[in-house]
Parts: sequence; C-alpha cells; structure tokens
Amino acid sequence: MKPRNDPLQRPLKRVMPAPMLSLALLVLWLLLNRSLSAGHIVLGTLLGLAIPLLTAGLRPLPVRIRRPGTILRLALTVVADTTRSNIAVARLLLAPGRRRHPAGFVHIPLDVRDPNALAVLAMIVCITPGTAWAELSLDRSMLLLHVLEVDDPQAIAADVKQRYERPLMEIFE
Repeated sequence: MKPRNDPLQRPLKRVMPAPMLSLALLVLWLLLNRSLSAGHIVLGTLLGLAIPLLTAGLRPLPVRIRRPGTILRLALTVVADTTRSNIAVARLLLAPGRRRHPAGFVHIPLDVRDPNALAVLAMIVCITPGTAWAELSLDRSMLLLHVLEVDDPQAIAADVKQRYERPLMEIFE
C-alpha cells in the first residue's frame, strides 16, 4: 500500500476522485443494459470516470465515520420504522375513515450540523412513508417535517431527534 502523500496518487485522484462511485456506475450501467460487451464496458467505464468528475462540486465534505457500529443499529431502526410506517399508511389508504389525526407540519430543532449527516437524515425521512422533508432553515437549525398524522408535534420531534439525529451525530460528528 502506498503512503497517502505519494505523488503518483495525486494525478490518479484527479482522474478518479471517487473510485467506489466510478465502479458502482460501471456496474449499474452493465446491469441496466444487461450486457458485458466490450462497447458497454468501455462506455460504462467512460461514464464511471466522467460523472464523478463533473459532479465533484456537488458532493459534500468527505465522510469521516466516528462510530461504525452505530450504523448497523441506525439501519435496523430505519428498516423497522419504514416497515411500520408502510403498514400504517396502507391502512389509511385502504380505510380512510380510520384516520385519527389530521396531517400537519412539525418543527424539529436540529443539533446536527454535518452536511453528510443532514443528507442521511433527509433520506431517512423521505423513505419513511407518511413523512416528507419540507424545509431546512438557512442556518440548518430547524427542520420542517410534513407528517401524515400529527397527534403530538413535540413527541414526533423528540422521536426524530432520539431515533435518527442522535445516532447520526454519533456517526458523523
């Protein structure tokens, strides 16, 4: 393994700033085209090299994971919450008369500041049925969340902070 300050690595980093993303794009291209032909491999490789270069400015700061074990716990929490929310939303769609509370917006004060953690929080909220990320304040201190059924806004805010924000802070900050 070469040291990080190796002068040969700098030009390679300029050509391939995100090697895992490049590889993932190549594999995705080949899967989408269902072909391992030389032409598709060349085109997939070119796309895998070009897209990360063109989008380098869009990526947030490099990720520094502090507690990798927390990732598994958070992932299991998200899977359980998403499953539970899918069932609840399906029940509401199949029996709309069973709705107990109206939809509404909930303000959630945020302590997390890392852009990567905020991006993961946005993904978690958006994949959980019945919730949608509506707005983030300019100073990143307040999240406006739309919730399909709002019973107790403070309880929802506390739940998001406890279940998602706290583990994300452990992972990223």
